[in-house]
Amino acid sequence: MSHLFPTYSKWEIQPESAKGSYLWGTDGKKYLDFTSGIGVCNLGHCPDNVKEAIQDQLNKFWHVSNMFEIKAQEKAAALLTAGAEMDYVFFSNSGAEANEAAIKLARKATGKTKIITFKNSFHGRTFATMAATGQDKIKTGFGPMLETFVYVPYNDLEALKSALQDDVAAVMLEVIQGEGGIHVGDETFLKETEKLCKEYGALFMIDEIQTGIGRTGKPFAFQHFGLKPDVITSAKGLANGLPIGAVIGKESLKDVFGPGSHGSTFGGNPLAVAAAIPTLETIFDEKFLAEVNEKSAYLFTQLKQQLADIDMVIDIRGLGLMVGIEINASTPAILKKLREEGLIILNAGDKVIRLLPPLTASTAEIDAAVQLIKKGLYEYSVATV
Repeated sequence: MSHLFPTYSKWEIQPESAKGSYLWGTDGKKYLDFTSGIGVCNLGHCPDNVKEAIQDQLNKFWHVSNMFEIKAQEKAAALLTAGAEMDYVFFSNSGAEANEAAIKLARKATGKTKIITFKNSFHGRTFATMAATGQDKIKTGFGPMLETFVYVPYNDLEALKSALQDDVAAVMLEVIQGEGGIHVGDETFLKETEKLCKEYGALFMIDEIQTGIGRTGKPFAFQHFGLKPDVITSAKGLANGLPIGAVIGKESLKDVFGPGSHGSTFGGNPLAVAAAIPTLETIFDEKFLAEVNEKSAYLFTQLKQQLADIDMVIDIRGLGLMVGIEINASTPAILKKLREEGLIILNAGDKVIRLLPPLTASTAEIDAAVQLIKKGLYEYSVATV
């Protein structure tokens, strides 16, 4: 009997160990892991440099509270602001907490309460971030939501123009809607959104929880489009597996989050920021990111070539190493079959297969994953004819 709330639909695999792109189950079976812990272990499992940084900090102290100046926090914040070309950081424990803080920041900075988000978006499961999320299934059973969120269709500029007025505190979006099905923002739409925010005095906020920290081939996904947001949020890949989140903001917002305005007991925990430093130093390196882009081009080419003759494949889309394969069938049975074959991948909605391989994955590992996907989709399509 489990004493855990049945909050998650568990897979049949019990992890025993993991290294690089691979995970081993307690049954001794080896799996190619193209989930990266849902976009978290961007350097693969247990990278040596991150492990050494954590062990070094373990021998110093684990927690002291944010009343102290912690050098590792300052170093991690400096790396983040340099990578994002922004100015200040607030550390939290998760992406949901980072988005919650960003929502508070927008309301306090502008004195307004209305925030526009987008249908099929996902921003978290706290009460404010659940309300911000544009998916009804996330909200089912929790009663009335906060009434200050307005949802418009993604990539629909006319709908945004109709909703954006002087009473809006912020527009919050994902450059790529991850949980919503791997939908990439249109460049014109994104740039016009930024322009409209400035016109109406609203903050332009980008949720980079899943797309950030090199996942798309740049430090942050917004940089592919030449955007200049007021606030971005980060979490998943930030410390390669240790719990951490961050709000990154412009100079103009510095005093809005002054003493007493917000807080987090464990935010910026010494172990987490110790892990973040080598993670960021590795991923934000230009050569490393160039290799991510090369792998991305290779992965997309292989998927399009190898899956071209499989009729159930509708679309292959994404950016960097964040890929969605839309199919005309429900994904759970297919993903289970692929796990049986030794490949762990995800869904993004009911009919999109999501690939989030480690940024360190080799071309041989990419080839192996593509061949297993091809085999799995072909066998499923034949079996259901």
